[in-house]
Amino acid sequence: MSAKMETLRSVKQDQWAQMRDEGAFDEDQYRAMAVTKCVNGKAGEYSCSNVDMMAFLSHQDMGSRTRMGNDIWGWTSATGREFAIVGQSDGTAFAEIKSDGSIVYLGRLPTQTVNSDWRDMKVIGDHVYIGAEASRHGIQVFDLKKLLSINPSSPRTFSIASDLTAFFNGVGNSHNIVANPDTNMIYAVGTGSAANCRGGLYMIDVSNPAKPVNVGCESRDGYVHDAQCVVYDGVDTAFKGHEICFNYNEDSLTIVDVTDKAKPVQLSRVGYSWSAYTHQGWLATSDMRYLLLDDELDEMDGTTPDSKTKTYIWDVKDLRAPKMTGVYSAPVTTIDHNQYVLDGLSYQSNYASGLRILDVSSVAEDPTGSKFEQVGFFDCDPFDDNTSGSVTFRGAWSVYPYFKSGYIVLNSIERGLFSLKYTGPKP
Repeated sequence: MSAKMETLRSVKQDQWAQMRDEGAFDEDQYRAMAVTKCVNGKAGEYSCSNVDMMAFLSHQDMGSRTRMGNDIWGWTSATGREFAIVGQSDGTAFAEIKSDGSIVYLGRLPTQTVNSDWRDMKVIGDHVYIGAEASRHGIQVFDLKKLLSINPSSPRTFSIASDLTAFFNGVGNSHNIVANPDTNMIYAVGTGSAANCRGGLYMIDVSNPAKPVNVGCESRDGYVHDAQCVVYDGVDTAFKGHEICFNYNEDSLTIVDVTDKAKPVQLSRVGYSWSAYTHQGWLATSDMRYLLLDDELDEMDGTTPDSKTKTYIWDVKDLRAPKMTGVYSAPVTTIDHNQYVLDGLSYQSNYASGLRILDVSSVAEDPTGSKFEQVGFFDCDPFDDNTSGSVTFRGAWSVYPYFKSGYIVLNSIERGLFSLKYTGPKP
């Protein structure tokens, strides 16, 4: 773990300890809820705009003894059933999102070793790959088809000894799991010393999920916090068909060609104004020309003129020379965490202000971001509703917006799983 990450981790854990002392993670605190429409800016106790709450289920109701959540991803079965994969500090919960948006808890996979406030997962095919910031945790490989036959009246706790397709121990702890389904590659990033990769891209071929194989490491730029890896089909024709990773490396956007796993090539490494902690980002257009980046500490550290959430806009038409073209400033004060883009909308999980949905479809026309617009939100943590916002690490950890049904699943740190539906204008 890098020195910057150690400092950030300490700040977060101090805040979460205070929340715990204040009762935010107490038992029997958050009740399950059914569909609640957003009317006059409220869905029950939650502030909202153009987002309905279809259902809510707490971490306690999904089997967690720590009642604390983190990351989230989704899986769609061959027959179209949709499932949320919900990270928790003591394991991973599985829930089906039904056709009406309701949530049905099916079971959980415990942590491989000890509990960790950081757990991450991604899906390739029918398998989920789960890592954590827990010592010797490695990567759990779990066949999601096991969920298809579960009777919801008898949720199942899976065995880490007998229910895994594989356990990959080439890494100990990891911060994030990055997946490229097009190449059957998993990249563990932010790994510890056991991986011997300086926290960089640790490359795992999962063509055979039962036998993951380490095929390379890219460590020259050190610690990678998160990344998006794609088979490139963008405007820089020199790299068409190459596998390219866009890395978020604490103080830079670093672009790497990983086509040859034995000899990855760093194409560029670029910092930016107001940088505090380069956290995560996502390609924003189908031609892969524009990219959105979030910085986790700029609002807290005061590197920006104010504490409004900032989204950094990049033109990456030249992979060897990406350029920042603008910054979008949100209407509220909060820390941004993760974002994913689909059809011109950026779905952002912005801690204390919850889910924020931005129309970013204008980026090719105006890459400064001046035409970006917030078109919807759902604030999953009402504690600061009577203020202009708060710069704290509570509320929404992450969001998954890729279900064909249009349901959006959001994982709240202290509360649980929200099933949401955006009802606003589409680009």
